[in-house]
Amino acid sequence: MKARVTVHLKTGVLDPQGEAVRHALGTMGFDGVQGVRQGKVLDLDLADGTTKEQVAEMCEKLLANTVIESYTIEMA
Repeated sequence: MKARVTVHLKTGVLDPQGEAVRHALGTMGFDGVQGVRQGKVLDLDLADGTTKEQVAEMCEKLLANTVIESYTIEMA
């Protein structure tokens, strides 16, 4: 069983890395990029029977800083 957790900064949280990427793209001639938000993707290999609720608990305790980040979970 697999799960994919995608973590992003919440709206309104300053994203200096995303801004640096947006600026770099502009200097390379990609002027149409108005904003970039960076995040992370974690692919988890899980034991059969692991629930989405258990993965959410992992996110709440370790994988995401829920004060400034939000996350989504896809189970496969």
